[in-house]
Amino acid sequence: MKITSLGAVLASTSLVLAFHSAPAQDWIQTGAPSNYWASVACSADGAKLAAVAGGQFNLGQIYTSTNAGTDWALTAAPTLHWTSVASSFDGTQLAAVAYGNGIYTSTNAGLSWISNNVAAGNWTSVASSADGTRIAAARYVSLVYVSTNGGVIWVSNPTTGTADILTVALAADGETLAAGNNIGRTLVSTNEGAAWARSNSLGATVTSLSASANGRRLAGVASGRGVYSSLDGGATWVSNSLPANSSWYAVAGSADGTELTALGQKSIIYSTTNGGAQWVTNIAPALIWSGAASSADGRVVFATSSNGGIWARRRAPTPSLRAVGAGNQLIFSWVLPAAGFVLQKATLITATNWVDLTNIPAIDPATLENRVTLPIQGGSAFYRLRLL
Repeated sequence: MKITSLGAVLASTSLVLAFHSAPAQDWIQTGAPSNYWASVACSADGAKLAAVAGGQFNLGQIYTSTNAGTDWALTAAPTLHWTSVASSFDGTQLAAVAYGNGIYTSTNAGLSWISNNVAAGNWTSVASSADGTRIAAARYVSLVYVSTNGGVIWVSNPTTGTADILTVALAADGETLAAGNNIGRTLVSTNEGAAWARSNSLGATVTSLSASANGRRLAGVASGRGVYSSLDGGATWVSNSLPANSSWYAVAGSADGTELTALGQKSIIYSTTNGGAQWVTNIAPALIWSGAASSADGRVVFATSSNGGIWARRRAPTPSLRAVGAGNQLIFSWVLPAAGFVLQKATLITATNWVDLTNIPAIDPATLENRVTLPIQGGSAFYRLRLL
């Protein structure tokens, strides 16, 4: 039995937690073939993947994996200049865009794809809410298209005077929408793109953005400049003091925005576990990195290369168990982990006194958390998470 998070809950609803950390691992190649990979997306647990190939200058196809990248299957999507792909939290709702073509969506984890009948254009980026109903796509003419019904209807949202949009990111609930352009400006909308608020410039082309589940923590990379973070929903940005001499190209983050991975096209990958306060360089192959995706807990990260395969970095999940009182109930929650866990209870802490609770966790797409609600009873009780 491996215990990764331990909590003691008393009748007063006080909670004490303990954690066990695991060292970072090197990057290992998945089973994906070598290709002109442009982008990758994954489910919240990192088990289901979708990756697109081609980019602006090559034709490519869309592949999916249902076992965390061990095996890949070619989908029935047309051969196009695919540039970006996005996924819902469970990996069933997918959206992809193609440069010089259009927007395509899938509601069955990539088994079939339909064209959204949006005018052909130079589409560069796509992002999805956790439930897949809200989708944002960047068109390289200062436009961000937004759909609130999974791609059935799209609304064009101009960002006049802000140059050409290259990348978009969405919060888990789809409320906060961030965009970056080719002159270093980032913009944020909280009303589905109807109005935009500008922030300070990142100083160079913004090639990639990531958003935490609540949209408050944002991360962005500026090509040839560096990596930046925002703790106030994009109102202000600060430099993460990473090298400015590499072609930063992609960034991916956890649901809480603290675990980030930034990739440079010139064979460079850095990661942080504290929101950008400290970064470590990763041991990674010398490839041209083009895209990244992270599990909700940040413990599994995938990276695509435009001159090779798709790679993964995995660390043991260590979910943090939290509890809050609500009337006569306790609500336990933990971010969707990259592995299965069960909530246990004990009235006395001994090696054999722990009992698995049969309550099935409810998934909250807005926070990317598992939640279990239990009645508050007399006496003391102890709770922890057990790795299945």
